[in-house]
Amino acid sequence: MLTPDQRKYYYTLEAERTGIHQPILAALYEVQQQPKLEDGLTGLGISPANRVSLDQLNTFAEQVQFAANTVRSLIADLGRQGWSNSDLWNSQLGRYPDKFIQRLANGYAPPASEPSAARIEASNADALLKAYNRAIADNTPLQGMATNLTYLDPALLTFTERVPNFYQGLVHQKTAVLEAVRIWRRLDTQQQAIASLLPNSRPDQPIDDAQLWAQIRQFLQRVVTNYGGFPQEREALLRMAQLWRQLPSREAAIASLQANTSAEPNLNTIDPALVAFVNRIPSHFRSQAAQRSALLETVRLWRQLENRNSAISSLGIDPNQLNTTNANALATVVAQLDRELVAFMTRIPKAYKEQTHQRESLIRLVQLWRNLPGRLQTIQSLYDDLKAMQNQKPEQPPPPKPRPRPDRWTLNNIQLEASIVLNGCFTWAEATRGGTRMPPDQATVDAIIRIARLAQRARDQLGRPMIITSWYRDPKTNAAVGGVVNSRHIVGDAIDFYCDGLTGDEIYWLLEPWWPGGLGRYLKFPYLSHIDAREYRARWQN
Repeated sequence: MLTPDQRKYYYTLEAERTGIHQPILAALYEVQQQPKLEDGLTGLGISPANRVSLDQLNTFAEQVQFAANTVRSLIADLGRQGWSNSDLWNSQLGRYPDKFIQRLANGYAPPASEPSAARIEASNADALLKAYNRAIADNTPLQGMATNLTYLDPALLTFTERVPNFYQGLVHQKTAVLEAVRIWRRLDTQQQAIASLLPNSRPDQPIDDAQLWAQIRQFLQRVVTNYGGFPQEREALLRMAQLWRQLPSREAAIASLQANTSAEPNLNTIDPALVAFVNRIPSHFRSQAAQRSALLETVRLWRQLENRNSAISSLGIDPNQLNTTNANALATVVAQLDRELVAFMTRIPKAYKEQTHQRESLIRLVQLWRNLPGRLQTIQSLYDDLKAMQNQKPEQPPPPKPRPRPDRWTLNNIQLEASIVLNGCFTWAEATRGGTRMPPDQATVDAIIRIARLAQRARDQLGRPMIITSWYRDPKTNAAVGGVVNSRHIVGDAIDFYCDGLTGDEIYWLLEPWWPGGLGRYLKFPYLSHIDAREYRARWQN
């Protein structure tokens, strides 16, 4: 039996593909409850027709797929019969009108020209309408989203008109406009959309992006001129807006268009290019005056300081020292300044919080470093970087420099990335679940160290990595996961783990002869093992 959320996944998937209103699929399922399917579920009232055979309709996923195809076919058929856009969509409420629901309830057998559509069996019109209303209510609208959606069509057309001005050829932008073509033309794949735009292209040849964009641009111009407000057209533009703005849902796109119809990308789009640029600075810095000036300006803007001297002072250097006439002294202070500037840049990727002044400081850095005339040209260069990053293997950030290990681990000096035992394999990140379960006292810290030493011996004995599933657990977390009240995980000196290629029994047999504490294995989880550092030998199979 599928849960409501699992069913909704299929509804959303097929609604996005076909450009229909997702709640209608949920309504068909609730009302039809037929046929009985091979997977033990019930369908959406879809039966064979034309080229769709019974064998293609035997699972829930197939029922949803062909239900979506058939609703799409019915809408197109009714349009050809003279139904107006208002007959097919209530633009104020953002839903199918009652008239359409009643027509759907009468059942539908698609014409032979619709090979991917099947038959929808007739159902009770009142029941279908009530089920549709319930399904709409279950799709909780976003907070602040308007209840009157008459603004949506003008907003979509304004947005569509502006898209060509901001197209950079980025992957998500190309996907967005191709989805608009695909849904508008009632196609099922982006490959079909591309073929419809470039009918003379060969599948075995690479696509000419410039030629493709020229055809997409013409398509968008025709859309703005010929938009009729029909459901398929609206859903095509909504899907484009959602993917262009990289939003999680159709509803989020509707809400975003209420306040903003611009197609200008949010500047956070260029953040990956900015961070990649900053990561390259240490290896490309040559102590040149122009480079030094660019980094100083970055420090000033990042720290929101008034002038260059304030930026130098913030780096721990007296700016007056740079005014000396002693060549050796000047060289020394400049070298110190350069080291501090490079160190500052290495900290930026971790410190970057996407704040406006931080982003603007990095944009200014790129402008000065590349000697570009203005901000717009700089942003364009970053879009070029981003496009290149999408078409090649991403650059790896430089490895972090290890921090000095303390003589003794305490609550105040834990380093998540550090090995608990010197030259050991287990880190504090593993022991604390990425820092989300930090030890509350020194006794727990010491217990974690105790088991880490023993676990290192176990890992050496096993000859392969131990993948940690649970280490330290606070009492509340321990209770939530079903741990016993006196669990060693609460103490901090217990580890649950598994090893690729070994069963729990095999691990048990390898460790049992010498392991000095608790050693457990599980019937329910045959690959999972437990070790702890209690002061006596204990063995069990749970």
